[in-house]
Order: sequence, then structure tokens, then C-alpha cells
Amino acid sequence: MEQLLSPSNMSEESHKSHIRDSLDELRCHFTWELDIKDKHIHDLEIKISETEFRDPIYSIGMHNLLAYVRHLKEQQEEALQSLHEAEALIQSEQLSKRSLVTWGNCAWLHYHRGSLAEAQIYLDKVEKVCKEFSSPFRYRLECAEMDCEEGWALRKCGSQNYTRAMACFERALKVEPENPEYNAGYADVAYHLDYYDGNSLQPLKKAVSVKPEDPYLKVLLALKLQDLRKTDEAEKHIKEATLTISSQNNIFGYVAKFYRRKGCVEEALGFLKKALETKPSSPYLHFQIGLCHKTQFFQMKKATSRENRKRADQSCHLAICHFKKALELKPTYDRAYIDLAEVYAKNHQQKEAEDNFQEVLSMSNLGDYMQQEIHFRYGNFQQYYKKSEEAAITHYLKGLKIEVTSHYRDKLLKALEELAEGRKEDHVLESLSLLGFVYRLRGDTREAMSCYEKALRLTGAVNPEF
Repeated sequence: MEQLLSPSNMSEESHKSHIRDSLDELRCHFTWELDIKDKHIHDLEIKISETEFRDPIYSIGMHNLLAYVRHLKEQQEEALQSLHEAEALIQSEQLSKRSLVTWGNCAWLHYHRGSLAEAQIYLDKVEKVCKEFSSPFRYRLECAEMDCEEGWALRKCGSQNYTRAMACFERALKVEPENPEYNAGYADVAYHLDYYDGNSLQPLKKAVSVKPEDPYLKVLLALKLQDLRKTDEAEKHIKEATLTISSQNNIFGYVAKFYRRKGCVEEALGFLKKALETKPSSPYLHFQIGLCHKTQFFQMKKATSRENRKRADQSCHLAICHFKKALELKPTYDRAYIDLAEVYAKNHQQKEAEDNFQEVLSMSNLGDYMQQEIHFRYGNFQQYYKKSEEAAITHYLKGLKIEVTSHYRDKLLKALEELAEGRKEDHVLESLSLLGFVYRLRGDTREAMSCYEKALRLTGAVNPEF
């Protein structure tokens, strides 16, 4: 027989339920439905801990996010300490609306710790500010500042949250179109979502115009201009940025990427080594250093002189070491597996290359753009190193069946077209079907129909896959 609740227990349960209902109304990390995979929690904590706080407002947001991540790891005392640090900054900056996120997180954390009285104290603080700004909600304030806070939280939690982050910054900009922070957030997310058509260029230019003192934005703009082959303008912004980033080593990785892509690998390594002095455990920096040595190795691989062959071997060794270090620090680093695999392949270590490709091919929850890239690069490996055109075709097709527009989609189409053209004599029916498929995806209906009609004349049927 169930034990009946006493009136006092019923009252306690009712109070707890009431507190919980109030908490659900808050806008904070506990209610934003941040998509953080369990396997990424440790990586995210390290990334936050290594972040250099540019200003107090940014610091408050990062302390709040760190508190939430530590809560997910069931480190409640450490989470509370992070929130206390955020509270101290709130008091020194005399913030009101932005305080709601920290107080909301405090209320939630105390609730999870079983401290209902403490949770109520923070709910009361939130309610007071909501009344001050005439909010129609008791514990919720709809405003641009809160949209911005939510946007940054989503931005920091991985690419699976970027689209929602952009929507948050968009809402904030509708209220204050010239606000530097809102423009910076929107441009930052736009850049990281811009896989193909340069849509982030104008947001980045706008952000730099309203926040010219921010070198990070200038570096992102330079990288996007470099993507679009506007080299003179890109150089102008990268040079302006490098004059002001001596104390912001987190930007050096992006600067190094610019110079590596430009072909100035030694200059890129100089920036990366400087950054690594203060962040020796940064997987991103080790990955970027690995890319520099990979570039040098690929350039020198065909060297004939004994000295250059020795330098090529050294670059190969360093590339492998830094990619491995990046993976040791961040075992979910998808691109590090791919680049490590390609170095092994170039160095005639096919088993090691295959093993690393299989690691990334077996990963779950990868974005569509990343999956396209993986199938293209693994297809290349099969075609040029394993000499298996059939396996290459399989992966090029898998990549193309992911229906997103990107640079890698174009590369997949070109690779499949060239492979089909080269196999026409020995595999005429398959080649015609593949070429028809390529033309159809490019929107060239006339050429696609021509290929399919030729295939039909040969067999009376076309592979339904195409």
C-alpha cells in the first residue's frame, strides 16, 4: 500500500513544483535547449577555459556557459563557482538586463542542488528586473540583449547550433541595426555558415564598419575576401588586424590560416608557434601547425636532392605528430583524422591512412557539409592511392546524395564527371548513366537527357539509381 504524503510533504512538493514552473519561464542556458553532444562536453570545457576574455560582457557569457557545461558534468560546486565569478562582474559593470541570464542560471543550479530557498532568491531578482522593464511575463524579458546572449551561447556550442544562433542575432538587429555586438555576432555566425556563395561578405563588412577596433572580425573578413579571390582587399584587412592582436593569441590561428593558404607557410608557422606558447594544449593550433607541415611535405615529396628528401621526411613526421596531438586533445576532431590520413597515404602508409579514414567515416552526428567533404576526400584516396575507381564512384555518389550546396559538391561533380569520361571505352553504359546524373544535378537537362537516351539505346534501361 502506498504511503500517503503528509500535509507538510504535500506542501513541499507543491512548492517545488511551483519553483520548477517558474524556472521554465526563464531565458538562460538551462532553457535554451543547447545541442551539446556528450562526447563534445569535455572539448567544449577546454575551449571555454582557454578563451581569452576580450571584455567584461563577453567574460560574463563565458562564465555562464562554463557553469552550464560543468553542471552537465555533474560538477555542481565548480559550476556554482563560475556563476559567482559572473555575478562579481555583473556588480562591477552594473548590468541589469544581461544579469537575468546569470541569475536564471543561478536559480536553476540551486534548484538542482535542492536549495529551493536560494533558487527563489534569484527568481525574485529576475522578477524585479522584469517589472522594472514592464515585461508582460513574471520571469521573462523579451529584448535584444537577451537575444544576443542566447545567440552567443548557441554559437559557442558547435555548428549544430549555428542556424538558431543566426536567428537570435537577426532578431536583435531588427531592434538595433547599428549595434556593434549584434553585428559582430551575426557576421561571425554567417562566416561559419558560409560554405559556398559568399553570403557572409556583406555582414562582415558591416560588422567591421561598426566595430573597427575588433581584429577578429577583420581577420574573418580577410579570409572571406581570400575565398572570393579579392586578394588586395584581403591583404589590407589582414595587415590592419595583425597590428592590434599582440595580446589576443586566439586570433593567431586564423591569421596563420590566411598566410598558409596564400603560400607563406613559414610566416603562418611563426604566428602559430607564438600562439602555442600561451596555449600548448589547443587542438586547433596543433591542427593548423599540422596543416602547415602537410603543405610543406606535399610540396617537397617529389624532391630529388638528398637534402630536400630529408626535409620532406621531417615535414611528414611533424605533420603526423601535430595531427596526432590534436586528436589526443580532441578525439572528435573530424578534419584532423582526414588530414592525418592523407599524409599517411602520401607517405605510402596505406593501412594507417585507411584506419584514420574509417575513424571519421564511422562518426555520427556530422553535418551535411562535413559528410560531403569526407566522401570527396575518401573517394580521392580510393581513386588515386588504392586504385579502386569503383569505390571512388561509390563515395562520390554518397557525397552527391547529400543535398546541400557547397564547394565540395562542385568538386564531387567534377571528380565524378572526369572519372566517368575516363571510363567511357570500357564501361560505356555506366559512364553514360553517371554523366547523365552529373548533368542533371548541374541543371543541364538537355545534356542529361542526351546521355540517358544513349544509355537507353544500348540496353533499353537506365540504372534507376541515376
